[in-house]
Amino acid sequence: MRTIPHWINGAPVTGGTDTIDVLNPATDRAIATVPMADSDTVAAAIAAGVAAFDGWSQATLSKRAHVLFRFRELLLQHRAELAALITAEHGKTLDDAAGEIARAADSIELACGGPALVRGGTSLQSGPNIDTKSVLHPLGVCVGITPFNFPAMMGMMMVSVALAAGNTFVWKPSEQDPGVCVRIAELFTEAGLPAGVLNVVHGRQDAVEHLIDSPDTEAVAFVGSSKVAHIVYQRAAAAGKRVQAFGGAKNHMVVMPDADLDVVADQLTSASFGAAGQRCMAISVAVVVGASAEPLLEKVRVRAEQVRLGAGDADGTEVGPVVSRQSQERIRAAIKEAVAGGATAVVDRSTEEVPGFEAGYFIGPTVLADVEVASAAYQDELFGPVLVVLRVDTLNAALELIRNHRYGNGASIFTRDGAAANEFERRASAGMIGVNVAIPVPVAAYAVQGWKDSAYGDTGLNNASWSFYTRPKYVTSRWDSVAGTDFGFRPN
Repeated sequence: MRTIPHWINGAPVTGGTDTIDVLNPATDRAIATVPMADSDTVAAAIAAGVAAFDGWSQATLSKRAHVLFRFRELLLQHRAELAALITAEHGKTLDDAAGEIARAADSIELACGGPALVRGGTSLQSGPNIDTKSVLHPLGVCVGITPFNFPAMMGMMMVSVALAAGNTFVWKPSEQDPGVCVRIAELFTEAGLPAGVLNVVHGRQDAVEHLIDSPDTEAVAFVGSSKVAHIVYQRAAAAGKRVQAFGGAKNHMVVMPDADLDVVADQLTSASFGAAGQRCMAISVAVVVGASAEPLLEKVRVRAEQVRLGAGDADGTEVGPVVSRQSQERIRAAIKEAVAGGATAVVDRSTEEVPGFEAGYFIGPTVLADVEVASAAYQDELFGPVLVVLRVDTLNAALELIRNHRYGNGASIFTRDGAAANEFERRASAGMIGVNVAIPVPVAAYAVQGWKDSAYGDTGLNNASWSFYTRPKYVTSRWDSVAGTDFGFRPN
């Protein structure tokens, strides 16, 4: 059984005597061990970033871009290998994991444009013979804390722009599926990234606190649950760090009376149950406007019952296991509680076993109707293949549901009515909006950004993070000789 090391200063390190097993969610078997970083290991990673910062930040923009271009090619060349690592440790299907690598490559492609994107501005004659300009400086050592559900993609949304802007980075991935993150660090080294520019450490809460509290780290980016996101945001802000922390979601899809129900049913099935519902942008609530609920429920029922459950690397599997036994038990308990509270289980495959993989953490697609708005099944992020279906009479009522929910990551509408789509686009209180698009994650040239309890901080990932990973400096200059004194405080 292999050991997944830390990656510090361009080399593998096994610092820390405490180790945990990395489990295959389809079999409940240990496939690797990973060391939990002690304080010395975390300090070594930070020190490596500090030592590498001067050289990397002084490298030309084109040199940084060349490394990123080369890394992008390596990422795509090793796409199948990286996808297999993700599937073995996370459980998602190989096809889904390969799609994650493609999305990660999009983030790197964006960062390759650093020479055109990391720039300030100049105003000539902002005063008599006076010019004013802004320049952007990298911050120093930045920290990224990423979740289990997209171990490669989320890291690349942070690392790519941070490195392109001239920062160094310490990446703390989830201990549940860390293997792909270390392999990515190895590929960065192969691409020519200098030692110490990207470091990977594994650990628990104490390692995260060390990274946040260290006087040598400048910025913290986090993706995970809202509870932890809020804690990270508060702690990092108190430590004087720049911080963006992304939390949970309860994404609504509004189905208008004119929508094509077959298309909607297909999209709901994919967006609700894909990756076993473990996506930050999964659709977990369908809000049906008007009288279409019953026919839509029947179409979704048929599709949900046909979804093929199995190990992520098995031929024909459409939905793999959830990531852990704890997640499986938590989701099953939430479904049982919802039904006991009056919800109708249109489909309940939550206790289904997969032949040959009886020990796996499987949860089959489940559809709940007649759920109370105050119930945990509606209010909480279940992070599993569970779809809640609500019925309302008007678009305004649907928009009120979205407005009143604590989360505001994403929301979508399916309709043929341009006026309804326009109203939804304007009024839906979420950071990412889809019109006839179930999972509206923007391309990397835009940003990933939630509202309300889905995000703390005022910048997003991908293209929105150039301002997060740089700080501006404003320069006012004058070169003609000016004699005489003037004690007034005047405009330039």
